[in-house]
Amino acid sequence: MPKAIHQEISISASTDRIYEALTDARQFSELTGAPAEIDPVPGGQFSCFGGMIEGQTIEAIPGNRLVQAWRVGNWESGIYSIVRFEFEKINDMETKLLFDHTGFPEEDWDHLEKGWHDKYWEPLKKYLDA
Repeated sequence: MPKAIHQEISISASTDRIYEALTDARQFSELTGAPAEIDPVPGGQFSCFGGMIEGQTIEAIPGNRLVQAWRVGNWESGIYSIVRFEFEKINDMETKLLFDHTGFPEEDWDHLEKGWHDKYWEPLKKYLDA
């Protein structure tokens, strides 16, 4: 059975604010400290971390769900995984982010599982707390 990543992260911000930080290129660049280009509409292309990550938006429902075909630049050509961000409102200023990542090369599991925390969740929390 292929490996998958499932993470649940509590973030002190509204669902809309988290969604915006993940889909607005300027904000995403600020929170990661790396260049990003993001077209957050279905079919829109994105590139982040200076082109190390790229892909296409599949579904975009502001404050609710974001699904992307997502790939690391050094994967073989044509290899895409699926990332799914679900935003669950706890209250006006707290959100549970339900995250799933599937379809990636199995040997990348350790790196990706840690990378989501180090490159996404921790910088996102710090950015939204600022």
